[in-house]
Amino acid sequence: MKKAVFILLACISYGCFGQSIIGKWKTIDDESGKIRSVVEIYERDGKVFGKVAQIVVEEGEEEDPVCDECDEDDPRYQQKVIGMEIIKDMVFEAKDKVYQDGNILDPENGSIYDGKLWLEDGKLRVRGYIMFLYRTQTWLPFEN
Repeated sequence: MKKAVFILLACISYGCFGQSIIGKWKTIDDESGKIRSVVEIYERDGKVFGKVAQIVVEEGEEEDPVCDECDEDDPRYQQKVIGMEIIKDMVFEAKDKVYQDGNILDPENGSIYDGKLWLEDGKLRVRGYIMFLYRTQTWLPFEN
């Protein structure tokens, strides 16, 4: 019994129950505050990636859009947004507890930004930036 209590306390103190960015997240529109999509974040070859699992469309919007704003040289050009990898090559920086050095695509305008991801109060903070200009969004955990 003492051993089980010790293991439980050790797990808590070492963050065994800490939240991970791996999983599904709801993206929130900056202006309306409405859910726009669900992005699934996963690890591959020691890096983190994210793909669009589903989108939430408003009346009059395309239900299964393609990335027609993507650069013609980008392999995602004219590809369906659902299933599209929009976060690529993020690497965990333990010192700052952030994922960085990758990029993020905004399929609505085709822009690709340097990216940074981190957890804050159980929410995923997603920052896309070009040089010193940036925009940060807050994504919420997705529960099925």
